[in-house]
Amino acid sequence: MSKDIAVVTLDSDAAKDARDVFINQASSEEIGRSQVKLISDEIGGSGKIAILSATPNATNQNTWIDFMKDELKKPEYKNIELVKVAYGDDDDQKSFQEAQGLLQSIPDLKGIISPTTVGISAAARYLSGSAYKGKVALTGLGTPNQMRQYVKDGTVKNFALWNPVELGYLAGYAAAALASGQISGAEGEKFKAGKLGEYTIGKKGEIILGPPTTFNKDNIDDFDF
Repeated sequence: MSKDIAVVTLDSDAAKDARDVFINQASSEEIGRSQVKLISDEIGGSGKIAILSATPNATNQNTWIDFMKDELKKPEYKNIELVKVAYGDDDDQKSFQEAQGLLQSIPDLKGIISPTTVGISAAARYLSGSAYKGKVALTGLGTPNQMRQYVKDGTVKNFALWNPVELGYLAGYAAAALASGQISGAEGEKFKAGKLGEYTIGKKGEIILGPPTTFNKDNIDDFDF
């Protein structure tokens, strides 16, 4: 940077003074609120739900869960009750057991949100071979490759995640815009990122890719990651 070389971080940030801009996958608020909408659509806006998270002290998970809880306060979700937040420690076997425990201890559970790639795949694996398949909805954050079989066998209808290809694409355009002098990294500046359209730099040089991508049986084969 001292030699006027543009520095872009993506996915995970560095110190604010060690880069010009940070390309973030999605805002924590968008992730949390969109998860509630997904589960609500699947259970018809009514019933008991649980969250299968990573660890109790996972900052990103807790932030998303806070936004989920806030979203659930809205009138349109008044018939949805969050009955438990369980933790699988981002361990496959522990997450599998926690999913099993949720379903066996809450007989009228309608849905599970698992905002962790380890948790959602473990929960899907349990559901797919159980009597709860097709009766209890599961959504969360996962990758298409790990979730493809569960979408195709009907265990999971929808789940979400940011698109890493688009994240890198946006980072490339941001770097080019910085290097060419179109932007300096200041809040409020705008630049065009090819097929993704126009972006505006936010506070502290943050550029948010956009809402998470929702994957389902209609589009999951379009992705390979």
